Amino acid sequence: MSAWSELAGMDATAQADLVRRGEVTAVELVEAAVAAVEKLNPTLNAVVTPTFERALDAARAGVGGPFAGVPYLVKDLIVEIEGVRFTEGSVFLRDNVSTFDSDLVVRLRRAGLVLLGKTSTPEFGMAPTCEAILFGPTRNPWDTGRSTSGSSGGSAAAVASGMVPMAHGNDLGGSLRYPASACGVFGLKPTRARNPLGPEYGDAIGGWAAEHALTRSVRDSAALLDATSGPSPGDPYAAAGSGPFLPEVGRHPGRLRIAFTDRTPEGVPGHPDCVAAVHDAAALCAELGHDLVEADLPGLTPAVGAAIGTVFGAATAWIVAYWIRKLGREPGPDELDPLTRAYWDMGRGVSAADYLLAIEDCQAFSRVVARFLGGYDLWLTPTLSSPPLELGQIVSTPDEPLRALEKGGPTVAYAGVVANITGNPAMSVPLFWNDAGLPIGVHFLGRFGDEATLFRLAAQLEAARPWHRRHPPVTAAG
Repeated sequence: MSAWSELAGMDATAQADLVRRGEVTAVELVEAAVAAVEKLNPTLNAVVTPTFERALDAARAGVGGPFAGVPYLVKDLIVEIEGVRFTEGSVFLRDNVSTFDSDLVVRLRRAGLVLLGKTSTPEFGMAPTCEAILFGPTRNPWDTGRSTSGSSGGSAAAVASGMVPMAHGNDLGGSLRYPASACGVFGLKPTRARNPLGPEYGDAIGGWAAEHALTRSVRDSAALLDATSGPSPGDPYAAAGSGPFLPEVGRHPGRLRIAFTDRTPEGVPGHPDCVAAVHDAAALCAELGHDLVEADLPGLTPAVGAAIGTVFGAATAWIVAYWIRKLGREPGPDELDPLTRAYWDMGRGVSAADYLLAIEDCQAFSRVVARFLGGYDLWLTPTLSSPPLELGQIVSTPDEPLRALEKGGPTVAYAGVVANITGNPAMSVPLFWNDAGLPIGVHFLGRFGDEATLFRLAAQLEAARPWHRRHPPVTAAG
């Protein structure tokens, strides 16, 4: 049973179980995954730096842990693998090679995962699509003319197409959840500081950044979080609450009180397909015995929106300054995407006081959200505000440097960044496909530290409407 067409329909837990029972070896799993990547990647362009020989060497050497032998891909952003090219999607970093393993990579290996390479991302993760100048566009396996969204779109495409059963992603403003929606997979953003950012970072950008994965199954997401979560020595703080999370999968969530809306913070509905998806999800939750209350999230005012813009501008200035210090030189005129350069120019005009005032505004908003969720267990919206756009739409040019923002912003109008500002856990669940066959995810925002409720509900939804039976046109699955 070594053909990947048979294995690709399985989640990571099932594949690891085959290895434990001796029905396949770790080497066979890796060889089959490599064959799938080699077959599909010329179409999808999801894997930008393969490390196949290293992966096979690791599998031959023997692996242990809950995911022993399971092939895995790492997003080419923030997380580093010693001796492997690390570009963050930027021409500026095209020749950069990592000199250390990130703490998360150490934990992934300890869990038994075999790392096959790095997946695509927009430059520094700054756009909701994977169309970096350095590597070109990553294509959605449900429609290869469309975007995967971003910034973890390479990993989402790899999981959706069956190259691997799960893959790493990270999330500074929705970057795990948006591509999960666009590619029809499960995407959980954990509570702030649940997974480590070390040794290079403490709490990147005020704690907005979070590490985890895109998965086909809920149980894989929970089991992986059990394997990787917890603070590293010297971390500035630890996440509230703790696991284990896998026992929550299959545990009855009880009767939840779920607020929902189809309106964006501007008070208008998103695309009709996204509206249909959220009403479908609300009806399903009601059928499962939960209480649904239509309610808008308070507090996301224009002032908070301006603070978010200030933080992102300052973040871009920090990122570029970080790499200038690392590389010992400034980027050349053609080494940054026009969008990055525009953000960098804006960010350099943000004073330290401006940044700290923006952080205070966002923290005040977090308290508003916490009070709102005092009356509800979860808040439900569409994940994206439109189906995946055609490739080439969310792309900046020297003449229109903010074009990616202007075109991409309306696709993420439901403000997934709320979970980053507050640090709350959130998830995108693939319950709905439109008439064109494109997945449309729905988004649940949970209470701070409460991944347990999300995992319980997600498993209940997965059992009621098992999305793993669906495969896109571009797939390794038989």
